[in-house]
Amino acid sequence: MIAHYGYTDGSGEYYIIIDTDKCDGCGDCVEACPKGVFEIALDDYDKAVARVREDVIKSIHYICLGYHRKCADEDSNCHKACRQDAIGHTW
Repeated sequence: MIAHYGYTDGSGEYYIIIDTDKCDGCGDCVEACPKGVFEIALDDYDKAVARVREDVIKSIHYICLGYHRKCADEDSNCHKACRQDAIGHTW
């Protein structure tokens, strides 16, 4: 399942996308994210997977500057940490 966390407004689409079929729940993205956006939780099938914390979804664009705009240049980020390639950003 592809899970989209975020929103669309007049300035664009701001979603973090997690492919829960690929995610193995390792938690490496939780440790790698400098803004603490991720958590590990059970999905509808009782599988541990990464998800965006509920309290940051409505302001995700302001908290996470986006992989392509900021984190791609960092040594530690959710894309590099995810060995399963399960995480994406729309901005």
